[in-house]
Amino acid sequence: MKSTLLTVTAALLMLGASSAANAKGCIKGAIVGGVEGHYAGHHGVLGAAAGCLYGRHHAKEQEKQRQQQSQMNGQGKL
Repeated sequence: MKSTLLTVTAALLMLGASSAANAKGCIKGAIVGGVEGHYAGHHGVLGAAAGCLYGRHHAKEQEKQRQQQSQMNGQGKL
């Protein structure tokens, strides 16, 4: 069980490390998710992986909103 968990975690970390742009939000989410997972039943690694994925998603959404706002401001539609 533990070796499977470590293998899955290693695979997720390798996928997350493939691009620097994807790392935005991952570290903060992994820290929060790891702590929450630890207190929710000693599943810190799973919590860290889930937190990393959520952090990346949240960072992408914020970047998309910033781009939309900059486009609107650039066109004079404030």
